[in-house]
Amino acid sequence: MRRLALRAKLLGQQLVEQQLKLVLAESCTGGWVAKVCTDVPGSSRWLEYGIVSYSNSAKRQLLGVSADTLRKNGAVSQEVAFEMAQGVVAGDPGRLAIAVTGIAGPDGGSDEKPVGLVWFAWLLGNRWSESESAIFEGSREAVREQSVEFAIEGALTRLSASAIR
Repeated sequence: MRRLALRAKLLGQQLVEQQLKLVLAESCTGGWVAKVCTDVPGSSRWLEYGIVSYSNSAKRQLLGVSADTLRKNGAVSQEVAFEMAQGVVAGDPGRLAIAVTGIAGPDGGSDEKPVGLVWFAWLLGNRWSESESAIFEGSREAVREQSVEFAIEGALTRLSASAIR
């Protein structure tokens, strides 16, 4: 857990340096990314808000994820992660979004989408967006914790790269 706190602190430092705010759209992590970020003293300088959109209706109502996208691709998909990120950014070019949607288990998986599959999207205003999936092993708790770390590490990597651009 200490590692997560240190990585979140570094993320906050990068956000402040680049004059950006972090916004979060979380599903399977249930607000855990927000919790790790708010554990950092002074996080109010760089964390704007987070939305936990666990159900499909919450994804539609709170983040503007299309019902058509959900029907065609399912909640655990690249398309939904991207629309979650777009929805939480709400058009603000100074916001970095992290979106997370996945199957933490122990049930709910299929051959096509196994337990442990998590989709991530990172979006910086209208400058760039990227998505990636990972399949994590272990218990529900382990899948969720690995997802939080992956989300933060992904943001750090992408922010570092964008600072160079």
